[in-house]
Amino acid sequence: MSTSKGGAAKGGGGKKKEVKKETKLGMAYKKDDNFGEWYSEVVVNSEMIEYYDISGCYILRPWAMEIWELLKEFFDAEIKKLKLKPYYFPLFVTENVLQKEKDHIEGFAPEVAWVTKSGKSELEAPIAIRPTSETVMYPYFSKWIRSHRDLPLRCNQWCNVVRWEFSNPTPFIRSREFLWQEGHTAFATKEEADEEVLQILELYRRIYEEFLAVPVSKGRKSEMEKFAGGLYTTSVEAFIPNTGRGIQGATSHCLGQNFAKMFDITFENEKGVREMVWQNSWAYTTRSIGVMVMTHGDDKGLVLPPKVAPIQVIVIAVPYKDADTTAIKGACESTVYTLNESGIRADQDTRENYSPGWKYSHWEMKGVPLRIEIGPKDLANKQVRIVRRDNGAKVDIPVTNLVEEVKVLLDEIQKNLFKTAQEKRDACVQVIKTWDEFTTALNNKRLILAPWCDEEEVEKDVKARTKGELGAAKTLCTPFEQPELPEGTLCFASGKQAKKWSFWGRSY
Repeated sequence: MSTSKGGAAKGGGGKKKEVKKETKLGMAYKKDDNFGEWYSEVVVNSEMIEYYDISGCYILRPWAMEIWELLKEFFDAEIKKLKLKPYYFPLFVTENVLQKEKDHIEGFAPEVAWVTKSGKSELEAPIAIRPTSETVMYPYFSKWIRSHRDLPLRCNQWCNVVRWEFSNPTPFIRSREFLWQEGHTAFATKEEADEEVLQILELYRRIYEEFLAVPVSKGRKSEMEKFAGGLYTTSVEAFIPNTGRGIQGATSHCLGQNFAKMFDITFENEKGVREMVWQNSWAYTTRSIGVMVMTHGDDKGLVLPPKVAPIQVIVIAVPYKDADTTAIKGACESTVYTLNESGIRADQDTRENYSPGWKYSHWEMKGVPLRIEIGPKDLANKQVRIVRRDNGAKVDIPVTNLVEEVKVLLDEIQKNLFKTAQEKRDACVQVIKTWDEFTTALNNKRLILAPWCDEEEVEKDVKARTKGELGAAKTLCTPFEQPELPEGTLCFASGKQAKKWSFWGRSY
């Protein structure tokens, strides 16, 4: 596929030679042969992103932004049920406020971008661009919360954040600026905070599994991997079989009272006694789109789950020689209208400077779940031909049953993508008991479930011992669904008594 805005035939009146060449071109890289190049090609050729002239920054095009909006629509509605209110806090934060919570800023220090000049003048004090908003928001929580009647305080903002310091930027997965939602809440009791942490984590699971059709594991992060300055961190973790790497999908943190202490966020309880609040923060980002691309994409390009596809059905006219093009065009328009009226996101490719074959390749590259082809034979038989993007299956459907059949097919594709991804992920899970089994599994790109003594020094040691070109192994999470741990089971890395099963592996 061409990455230019209209392909090679742009402005060329659709010369046959160019059209033919475009149809055959497709993807230059195969997913199994060169995953990194394949991924870069998919996100550009499917028109999700455009590279920008600052490393690690990307232009998100409508095909990506519309997916983000569909996810936002679901999540916003759900958190409003939990009485979350929308806020917007400034992008900038002063140095003294940012550095108030020591552990927190140490966790982000290398990634913070600073504004030091205004025009040609040096600023009196540098101003940070938010890497996350705890320190931006919490001085104001302290101002707004006075009494138990002011609790819970629950706010959410949709915004961008900047995290500067890293190597190997990857669109969606690892970028200097990205979009996210960040929820920040304050409660009177730890019980309320604990309950919300898991409520939000379940919404994140639903985003990945029900919308993006990506299987994830819910669990708790180790002390070493938890959010800097927080009490504990829970996450949903995905896994990319092609690279053998785990990827943190979203996090829900209980911050405990650490920030309340630093920012003096206290309230007067019913008995007139001052207490510190219990706080949470939680977020998911545009990284979720990249995880979806990596999970479902194939050698033809993007494969979109119907629930998040900006266009669920693309209609293409296939006029043969001497065909009644007016009637075919009318049938295409009528089909799009009928589908849209029934709530299905459908569109028609009316471009006349491309062959139907080129259009097939183009929309396959963009991952549209269903393609409807209408030609003279279909017109005569009062039917349409439907082609599935996930498995290429073709079926002829009578026009009278169109809406019902399309809805069934979209539902089947959504389920099939999740099932296939789950089977691939599950095939990568390997239960190990010893260090030798661990290193073998790691080299075989496995998602490793291992008995662990839950000691930070042991985790540091595993990182040090596995450091190499591909990156070190670390804990991904301790899954909430714990297999039985027989008495006397030993830690795979230290030989001490194991306390839990944890997922380990390399990660993004």
